[in-house]
Amino acid sequence: MNISKEELSPVELRLTVKVSEDDYKDEVTKKIKEIGRTHVIPGFRKGHVPFGELKRRFGKHVTSDVINDTVYRAVIDFITENKLNVMGHPLPVEVKEAVEEGDQEFKYDLALIPQLEDIKPTADDHYPYYEIEVTEEMIDEQDKAMRKRFGTQKPGEEMTVDGVVKGTLMQLDADGNVNTAEGAIQVTDGIVFPLYFKDKEQTALFDGKKPGDKVVFNPNKAAGGDAGELASMLHVDKAIAGDIHNDFEMNISEIIVNIPAELNQEYFDQVFGPDKVHNEEEYRAAIKEMIAAELAQNTRILFRNTFDKAMAEKYASMQLPAETIKKLFFAEAENADEAYAAQEAAIKHEIIETNLLKALDIKVEADEILDMAKALTQRQFAQYGLSGMDDEIITKYAKEQLQKEEIRNQIAQQVLASKLYSAIEGIVTLDKETVSLDKFKELAQAL
Repeated sequence: MNISKEELSPVELRLTVKVSEDDYKDEVTKKIKEIGRTHVIPGFRKGHVPFGELKRRFGKHVTSDVINDTVYRAVIDFITENKLNVMGHPLPVEVKEAVEEGDQEFKYDLALIPQLEDIKPTADDHYPYYEIEVTEEMIDEQDKAMRKRFGTQKPGEEMTVDGVVKGTLMQLDADGNVNTAEGAIQVTDGIVFPLYFKDKEQTALFDGKKPGDKVVFNPNKAAGGDAGELASMLHVDKAIAGDIHNDFEMNISEIIVNIPAELNQEYFDQVFGPDKVHNEEEYRAAIKEMIAAELAQNTRILFRNTFDKAMAEKYASMQLPAETIKKLFFAEAENADEAYAAQEAAIKHEIIETNLLKALDIKVEADEILDMAKALTQRQFAQYGLSGMDDEIITKYAKEQLQKEEIRNQIAQQVLASKLYSAIEGIVTLDKETVSLDKFKELAQAL
């Protein structure tokens, strides 16, 4: 077997594979005999079919399969041995339905990943790096939200912004009186959440109310005409709920309010884990650190986008194996040229990232994937108020998630990207500047 290569362009190669009968005939004979041993052929005892008969029946099919397999493996070996960086897979120039015996010639086109030799970043490369200032107002807002999340629900003496109202709901007639006609809607165990009303004028009707007060409001306006919400509020069938436009009188029997958690050791331990925070000063410092960590993600994302934009501009004129890419990835598209044009920027971005990973020798280890899965799991638990979960539980759940190949691949890509951009941050010169959140939003929007 002989393989030669022809350079169609700096990023496209054509391999020509010449195969002689000696390259595959022994494998063909082996495969045909294997069919005789393992298959039942009508009219013959198993394992006693003459080779000539087997070859007559199966020779063409087996020969074609063996030649195609032999050639393709040879092409893959050639790519590996010559360390060719290939996009996708080798693309046959001509697809042959069947291959006859004798000497053969096959051609494959390869799309090469452009090699960007000067891509490795250095300390001479300067990039802006905007860090967001954590203000006292941010700490106050986070404190309020956290104490509410870890607070308790109790009956209150007066309506609050997020109060839950219980009582009877009585449908009113056109004159504003309680409708006593047959079929009038009366709900003895009504519950409403004014904070989530679509119409804020309806929400305002509950301001300052206390148990024992009456409120006249319009459920249809409150629900924004949503039949599902009305059905739940008025305990009626969804099919008719949207047609109910009457006002209702609510006799308030109870208002459930949120009592924020007190600043004590039990609360500190619940939020940050045992014995991590001991007083209000440490508590606010811990909140500031928490907010800073969250905002740092935005800083890193903006840096990443800034860096990506700079790379895209620097390598905007990189040569791509466009025609081969279209055949490889967009052959089924209605218009391959349009599909390719829509994805060209993304393809260039992937090529740049591939070159950076190679230049910086970035790899992902199994323990790094597990660590990322645990961090994501811990964050998910925290969203449900389950902070300070035992590491054994988090590890168990994370490992279960990693059993799913799609999730494992997604997390592996996250780790790879995180390591890449962290490495870049450590190499280039970051021109750091602390800005307000509003200023940061302006910068991000501009980019």
